[in-house]
Amino acid sequence: MELFGEQLAFGAAFFLLLALALALAFEFVNGFHDTANAVATVIYTNTLKPVYAVVWSGCWNLIGVLLSSGAVAYSVVALLPVELVLNAGSGAGFAMIFSLLVSAIIWNVGTWYLGLPASSSHTLFGSIIGVGVANSIMAGKGWEAGVNWGKAQDIGLALVVSPLVGFICSALVLLLLKLIVRREDLYKAPEGKEPPPLWIRLCLILTCTGVSYAHGSNDGQKGMGLIMLILVGLVPGAFALNMATAPEASQKTIMQLQQVVSAVQPLAGSTTLSQPDAQQELSSFISPTPTGAAKFSNRTYAAILSESQFIVSNLTKSASIKEIPTSERTTLRTDIYVVDEAVGKILKKGLVKDDATKKTLGDTKKSLDSLTKYIPIWVKVAVALALGCGTMIGWKRIVVTVGEKIGKAHLTYAQGFSAEIVAYATIQAADIYAAPVSTTHVLSSGIAGTMAANGSGLQRDTLISILLAWVLTLPVCVFLGATLFSAALYVTFHIFGIH
Repeated sequence: MELFGEQLAFGAAFFLLLALALALAFEFVNGFHDTANAVATVIYTNTLKPVYAVVWSGCWNLIGVLLSSGAVAYSVVALLPVELVLNAGSGAGFAMIFSLLVSAIIWNVGTWYLGLPASSSHTLFGSIIGVGVANSIMAGKGWEAGVNWGKAQDIGLALVVSPLVGFICSALVLLLLKLIVRREDLYKAPEGKEPPPLWIRLCLILTCTGVSYAHGSNDGQKGMGLIMLILVGLVPGAFALNMATAPEASQKTIMQLQQVVSAVQPLAGSTTLSQPDAQQELSSFISPTPTGAAKFSNRTYAAILSESQFIVSNLTKSASIKEIPTSERTTLRTDIYVVDEAVGKILKKGLVKDDATKKTLGDTKKSLDSLTKYIPIWVKVAVALALGCGTMIGWKRIVVTVGEKIGKAHLTYAQGFSAEIVAYATIQAADIYAAPVSTTHVLSSGIAGTMAANGSGLQRDTLISILLAWVLTLPVCVFLGATLFSAALYVTFHIFGIH
């Protein structure tokens, strides 16, 4: 069967289509689970009728996905074990992809059914940790080596801090509004089905638009990263490298890698490594360790030197990326990936002190990123449509919780505006730093913050349920991810014979 220009066996084609369908299903569920938070304020302040609010939000989610950079997508992928990322088309790669997606969908649908605004980001984060730990234990390496704990710490910090930012900043924005804007109608709850004054409606529609756009640009990328992992693993000839790379950009990368060779040659000393040994050395360097410390030595520089020379040699043989033989693209992608990640780790940990060398490595990393960390436009469109359609279906359960059950009093116009403007700003800031954050956590925390600042009171039972869902999401999804990975690994090995 021919898919994406490659001939695939029926089994591989079936797994590819099933994996893509599951990834889009995850984004569809994400749409009606998470985006409901964005429309809760405009619906409960009578700013927009539900059908218009949901369609409007869905459209801006779609736009947010289409205009996203892709940085968050690969930030999520960086959490996964290196050997599974590099061998996504293996039996273990299949098991990883299916267990991640199925466990995330199960938890998201379950919390949606109960009307609990739990986090899709936490869900995916927990599933990745479960898969990584299970893979490491089954390989006899111990649980510590299963996840990129440095990256996990960064993402975990963003997920923990963002709700606090939502709560505190939304409360402060509301108090600031009360000091500056002396309009009583802004601080009143809606009466019946009467819409607010036009200027208030416009403000609330604007903030709903911002949150919907930001949600699409951040959350939509999580599905993109998984889809690219699937495509690179199963149809590497078409997706291992960015076929849209211009010949000029390829030549620029070659020149930058030559500068890297000149810069690291003195640092490598007399150490020399063959290309396979260099690849293994860099894979070990970028893999997590129990202490989180980088295993850094002259061999690391020697490995970067060898791999850079190998990449230059392969890129030089062809006038453009498209002309690189299909059979060589997977190996070249692996070499680019390990050099890219190793350089990133060296720069992040400040292991290079010379400014000129740091600049050379930083510029080269950006060029290498463009060769492998890319998102085709059709992937963005598919994810955007899945997320947008999901937004338009099944939104009501979460909206009722956010709009009616967090505070003891009805949501006022000012509270809705304050919570949404902070949510938009927080998610956009997270995009800049490629940090996946939870729209659910930020916005529901923001509404709770405005209720507290306004003296409206908080509904204890609802808050306990939401906090319980937040607390349970991570451990439950770790367990689900690990269990499903183990089961999927057995199925792919013993039933389908994929190794």
